[in-house]
Amino acid sequence: MMAIDLTRDEMLTALREGTVSLSFEKVKDGLIREMKATLVQDNIPADKMPKGGTVDQSVGGDATLRVFDTDIQEWRSFRVDKVLTFEKV
Repeated sequence: MMAIDLTRDEMLTALREGTVSLSFEKVKDGLIREMKATLVQDNIPADKMPKGGTVDQSVGGDATLRVFDTDIQEWRSFRVDKVLTFEKV
């Protein structure tokens, strides 16, 4: 499969504006993971918000994004170049 043609900044903007359904290939084992993710603070439980109230996107450098998985209610990271699908919900 081929990765989609969106920049990291475009993905960040969509995640900050709402919930996104996405899939990506895991680097570790090559399996495909699907999730619904967001960076909208109102959609993230207070006890799951990072200290300081903002998500540190520098972890993993420019190659990764850190997002909140709304289905399992946990934080997850993925490599931008491994994203297969990315669609606003």
